[in-house]
Amino acid sequence: MMHEDGAAYATVVATVSLGASICLDVAGRGDKAGSTDYALPTRILQEPRSLLITMGSAYTDLLHGISNVEVDVDLNAETVANWSLLAQPERFEGAGGKNIRGTRVSLTYRDVIKVSSAASKILGGLNRR
Repeated sequence: MMHEDGAAYATVVATVSLGASICLDVAGRGDKAGSTDYALPTRILQEPRSLLITMGSAYTDLLHGISNVEVDVDLNAETVANWSLLAQPERFEGAGGKNIRGTRVSLTYRDVIKVSSAASKILGGLNRR
C-alpha cells in the first residue's frame, strides 16, 4: 500500500535490505507529482545487502510501498529507476525480467523528531547519568 512516513521523522531514512530482492513502488502525491526529475510512477529494485537512502524531496514529496505480489515482473532499464546501479542486473535479465520474492529483512534507520509526551517522560530519563 502506497504511503508516506510522515512528519514525526527527520527527512532522511536509511534502509538496509537483507535476504531476497524486492521492488519498492514510488509515486508522486497530489500537486507534488510533477516536481521530480524522473518519470513517475517508478520502481526501485532493492537487492540483498543494499542500502537505500531517501532524503529531501524524495522523502517529503513521494509515496512509497511494496506491492502484494509473489513475483515482480517486467524488470528492465526502462521500468526500474536504479537499474544502472544494480550489482547483478543480468540475474533479472536472465530470469525474463522477473524476481520471485523470498524472505526479506529490512532494517530501517530514522531519526524521530516528534515523541509523545508519555514516551518523552520514559525515554527522556535515558540521557540522565
